[in-house]
Amino acid sequence: MIKLPFDYQDPYTRRVFLQRTSGCLGMAAMSQLLGERALASSVTHFAPKAKRVIYLHMSGGPSQLETFDPKPKLVQWNGKPLPDSVRGKQRITTMTRNQSALNVMASEHTFKQHGQTGITMNVLFQHLGGIADEMCMIRSLHTEPINHDPAVTFLQTGSSLAGRPSMGSWLSYGLGSANENLPTFVVLLSGGGGQPVPSRYWNNGFLPSRHQGVKFQSAGDPVLFLSNPEGMRHVNRGRTIDRISALNRLKQAQVGDPEIEARIDAFQLAYRMQTSVPELMDISQESKKTLEAYGVEEGKPSFGANCLLARRLAESGVSFVQLYDRGWDHHDGITRAINGKIHSVDQASSALIRDLKERGMLDETLVIWGGEFGRTTYAQTRSANFGRDHHPRCFSMWMAGGGVKPGVIHGATDAFGYNVAENGVHVHDLQATIMHLLGIDHKKLTYRFKGRDFRLTDVHGRVVESLLA
Repeated sequence: MIKLPFDYQDPYTRRVFLQRTSGCLGMAAMSQLLGERALASSVTHFAPKAKRVIYLHMSGGPSQLETFDPKPKLVQWNGKPLPDSVRGKQRITTMTRNQSALNVMASEHTFKQHGQTGITMNVLFQHLGGIADEMCMIRSLHTEPINHDPAVTFLQTGSSLAGRPSMGSWLSYGLGSANENLPTFVVLLSGGGGQPVPSRYWNNGFLPSRHQGVKFQSAGDPVLFLSNPEGMRHVNRGRTIDRISALNRLKQAQVGDPEIEARIDAFQLAYRMQTSVPELMDISQESKKTLEAYGVEEGKPSFGANCLLARRLAESGVSFVQLYDRGWDHHDGITRAINGKIHSVDQASSALIRDLKERGMLDETLVIWGGEFGRTTYAQTRSANFGRDHHPRCFSMWMAGGGVKPGVIHGATDAFGYNVAENGVHVHDLQATIMHLLGIDHKKLTYRFKGRDFRLTDVHGRVVESLLA
């Protein structure tokens, strides 16, 4: 890769440089500066173990104590104040800060071990237990923000402040596209209620706009305005885009703005998607056996339908598919509420892993399942039906396929499920490890913005080698 002595985002400096160079150097510089897609195909720093990511984000923060990290000792402490020695000086949210007491609440759920490793999970996970030997279970994740929006922003962008590129955008920038007729980064939403999921979670930030995630709709046009207006033929739409692109190229030649190039790409991609996306989103092409495996009812949006679409997108060359499932923010009635949420994602999450494996795709597809933080050991008492408050100091997440070590449990929390006890994994470590599995050195994939080289992991992060197969 050519290192230029100036900031390559300056279109005027860049244009002058290209005008004054010729031959191989000029072509190489042009390839780097204006042919970003060609650059993206060679940005990997070593052989990747994964080619794509399917990220199942449980929006709201699933309780580790009701899912994958049971704590039998809490039964003895049920209703008693959480010891000061356990809590230490950790901050808590304003929602529980004024409670008269922070009393321990034991889980009312039953747990069972699965697989050769004995990964323990809530018995309500009737399907996930069957793929336990494919899981790489992390019980020692920890993060910094204590509220939802900054925590999701931190997990997705490496910063709790909005405005930086999301993980999917970084990987789009680094990996490029395997299918010119589809976006590199696609987002799907399911579930209802709970915390909002704003579009800036999949924003490109300061990266070129072609790397922004594209949200697919559950009903109507898969992508807004994908269908032609009434009276507009497809061929005429193509001619219109060609004329618009010609005008944009004239302006690009005048000012050298890289966003104009991205806009040209966006128009052309949208036109190609008119033929590629409707067929891709038509799950009626799937066998009855596959639809039943995912628990999908044709024509009915659901988490299961999105998991099936994620497999179809990955199979078609989309590099990063992000599913947001809302409704995991259980401040009230967690015992009952967690039942419904587990039931809604259990079968499809398992079916996705099985389906990928049967198609020979799991080894090259990294599947991630988890939320933005965990929940407190003590009860939140804003109603008679106790819930749990936000807890960033420890939470669980699992991965499968894509070069991670299968059938393992990494890290541990203390007997109260309140602090990391062994082998902690910071969110920046998780990000660095994900990028490593895709063949990217997280310290080297950077983008210069306002005089500084930015990266997903900021100035932190380490690859967790023990998670790698």
